[in-house]
Amino acid sequence: MSVRQSLLAILGQGPCYGYQLRHEFDRRTGSTWPLNVGQIYNTLERLERDGLVERGEQDEMGHVYWSITDAGSAEVAAWLSSPVVRGDGTRDELAIKLAVAATLPGADTSALIRAQREASLLHVESLRRTRDSRETDSPQGLAWSLTVDALLFTAEAELRWLDHVEERLRRHPQHAFALELTTDRPKRGRPARTASAAVA
Repeated sequence: MSVRQSLLAILGQGPCYGYQLRHEFDRRTGSTWPLNVGQIYNTLERLERDGLVERGEQDEMGHVYWSITDAGSAEVAAWLSSPVVRGDGTRDELAIKLAVAATLPGADTSALIRAQREASLLHVESLRRTRDSRETDSPQGLAWSLTVDALLFTAEAELRWLDHVEERLRRHPQHAFALELTTDRPKRGRPARTASAAVA
């Protein structure tokens, strides 16, 4: 999720100061991605450096209002019209944990999957209660419900993935894919120079 483009998009509606931007961001995301004010000001300073926003004068309350530039508006338009490209690699902690556990001799992957499924089910139930507890007929409610639905669908997909992992592991003898430490010793640093290269 791009905080940078989100803040720019909000500034496209009119000048805002830092706390106001945080409030507007929370209104649109249901506070599902909390931002601290320091993060907002750091982002604004980088946007200013890149020519996408301009800093205004302080008002009588000490608020500094930031305005979007033409270049910033163009960036927002490009962001809103382009798809989110997901990387090929994964840094998902659960996927990595299960992949490593499946290759460790003696690791109880069944217990790990059971514990994770229980935690994931509780998370799904909590998200459903949260979703059902709020009115979604207002623009703010709709924005909030979209983010909660995304979290809920992701959590439900995690449960389906756990079922898939459990089924795949069930088809193989216990620890059939256990990996012992390799005897290969990777070289580190630069390759050694040959005598002929040293003379040249």
